[in-house]
Amino acid sequence: MTQPKTLQEAIKHFSNPDNALAYMVGLRWPSGVVCPTCGRKDARFLANQGKWQCKSVHAKRQFSAKVGTIFEDSPISLEKWLTAVWMIANCKNGVSSYEIARTIGVTQKSAWFMMHRIRLAMQSGSFLKVGGSGKPVEVDETLIGGKARHMSKRAIRITSTGMKDKTLVVGILERGGQVCTAVIPNRRKNVLHAEIKKHVSADSILFTDSLPSYEGLESQYAHKIIDHAVAYVGGAVHTNGLENYWSLLKRGLEGTYVSVETFHLFRYLNE
Repeated sequence: MTQPKTLQEAIKHFSNPDNALAYMVGLRWPSGVVCPTCGRKDARFLANQGKWQCKSVHAKRQFSAKVGTIFEDSPISLEKWLTAVWMIANCKNGVSSYEIARTIGVTQKSAWFMMHRIRLAMQSGSFLKVGGSGKPVEVDETLIGGKARHMSKRAIRITSTGMKDKTLVVGILERGGQVCTAVIPNRRKNVLHAEIKKHVSADSILFTDSLPSYEGLESQYAHKIIDHAVAYVGGAVHTNGLENYWSLLKRGLEGTYVSVETFHLFRYLNE
């Protein structure tokens, strides 16, 4: 299965409907096309329609590669969808809906709709926890929102409920693996402990900063703490992986998307 390395290659490759269809089939049915209704594996391909027809007689016996995916019921062609997917997956600091619209030739409104569907698909489909078997896992939290210089001194003071006009987010990173993020209401112990237990296997090595809310995890994890008032790295003990992740995330939010509504934030975290 060809993997375009540059935007130019992606546009050229996916502009061919046959390439786009073959790419989609390879992702969705690596072991052969399967009827999404009955599971039969010998459907006949209708080349003039770009669809398959199941040999069993039932409702929806004709189906396309879009059925059951985020592309279903969209009039936008698979060629444009896959180019948009490539751009979102490969632009490290994010890409605006206006840029997507200009590149693939759709309206900004359509591009915005497409981007949110693609972000939905970027959510992890796995129920497995991160870490396990002594793997190192970093946990950290950050505030996302308005600049501190626009707030009063009282608002700048960090409390257990966060900061004025800011949203609190916790991140869990398995070194060499995936990142889990979640919008949380506050930094209290019960909230942070619940997120950690939800996403991290008990036999992991846990690295956090010295926030008191992380205390009490020693009974389930090999918990190691780095006090940022003293140092940011103590050998293998640090949360620099997540600090880099927060930096990358905020550059995209501030430089590319500029204004993100709080109720949409989780979608950008998925991206």
